[in-house]
Amino acid sequence: MNDMVKQFNNHPLTMSSREIAEVVDSRHPDVCRTIERLIDKGAIARYTPTAYTHPQNKQTYQQFHINKRDSYVVVAQLSPEFTARLVDRWQELEGRNAVSIPQTLPEALRLAADLADQVEEQQKLIKEQKPAVEFVERYVETRSTKSMREVAKVLGVKERDFITQMEIEKILFRQSGNLLPFASYQHKGYFTVKTGESNGYAYQQTRFTPEGIAWISKRMGLIKDVA
Repeated sequence: MNDMVKQFNNHPLTMSSREIAEVVDSRHPDVCRTIERLIDKGAIARYTPTAYTHPQNKQTYQQFHINKRDSYVVVAQLSPEFTARLVDRWQELEGRNAVSIPQTLPEALRLAADLADQVEEQQKLIKEQKPAVEFVERYVETRSTKSMREVAKVLGVKERDFITQMEIEKILFRQSGNLLPFASYQHKGYFTVKTGESNGYAYQQTRFTPEGIAWISKRMGLIKDVA
């Protein structure tokens, strides 16, 4: 019984980037950019953004869910003077999620059922992600680059929607009719730009590297980290 309670209590709690923004009185996009920068530097764990719908304008945005340790790193980068407020928020969060030891047989059976549901959901998620993981591993192993159309096809999305989303997220931009990556993403090795000439006209073609394929798959939520 104690082992079951320990396993349940060890399920990691997280704090959303929106909560962090509220704690430090910052704009949520600024908090997300800080998180992405810290991920790139390896200062915090690699998190996959998730979608949420704003209650007022009903628009869909991205947010991160950060563990306790990494939330302190983020706040230290943003506004270290708000560390005490972050401590209070974590105490509140942990208090709400505290689990008492079952005192009766029905309580123990309910806890066991909850844990079984968690295991089943996790196994389901792993099964769903397996084809995506195999796809990324297969393309990374080939060490070949892929066009926008090829990547969109294997990701199961329309090429036009795929490109539009990357333009919105400031990953790609258009210049003289060419679709090019922003320098920061090219420097990370996610893209390569091939140049050539056709019918007397010079052109540039942006292609995904194997690292870029793995990265965009995770960013789109095709592959998620399983805790």
